[in-house]
Amino acid sequence: MPARPPIPFNAIPILAPLTAEDRAELSPLCELHAFEKGATLFEEGQPALLIHFLFVGRVKIVKAAPERDLILEILGPGEPVGAVAVFERRPFPATAIALEPSGTVSIPEREFFHLIEKRPEITRRLLAGLTLRMMALNRRLADMTGSVEYRTARLFTTLADRIGKKQPEGVFVPLPLSRQEIADLVGTTIETAIRVMSRWQKDGLVATDKDGFLVRQIAALREIAPSE
Repeated sequence: MPARPPIPFNAIPILAPLTAEDRAELSPLCELHAFEKGATLFEEGQPALLIHFLFVGRVKIVKAAPERDLILEILGPGEPVGAVAVFERRPFPATAIALEPSGTVSIPEREFFHLIEKRPEITRRLLAGLTLRMMALNRRLADMTGSVEYRTARLFTTLADRIGKKQPEGVFVPLPLSRQEIADLVGTTIETAIRVMSRWQKDGLVATDKDGFLVRQIAALREIAPSE
């Protein structure tokens, strides 16, 4: 039988400070999962029996709505997925889908709560991270009240700030979103998203690449959607 791969604690900021003793106790309880692009980690309404931590890849959180689905947030390496539902002991309020090949460390909620009873500093770090995410989500919901162009500009400036890589030609966002995913993120139709992106490509604001987007004129996008 092949040896079990080590748990990548150091790739998860919340778990990285665990002592060797804590890791030895927790490792047998952890499950490593791999997800291909488009695979579902969990579905809206499922019981939150596991808390997931991404150590590689990106995941979108999708909320079903009558007219069109809405992408609430995009999570990256090191972030917890479904933590609020686990803490509140309620079903997952949205669906998690891999945007690219991803991997998670998943811990049964009972064992995780046993761990944080012994290590309350983990609770503090996790709650601090969740508070920042709730603030970001509130800002996203507030952004949904502006025009489609405003909302799209806010999306790309936020992505550029969070995961963008500066290049001579601009800021590269290494996240290959489809036009449908852009539409779901900003709460519009795919046709409108196509029109906005086509116009921006023609005007030299944002260029689409197979591996993501090159924001050529970040200042112009900030003029469309100035930060508060």
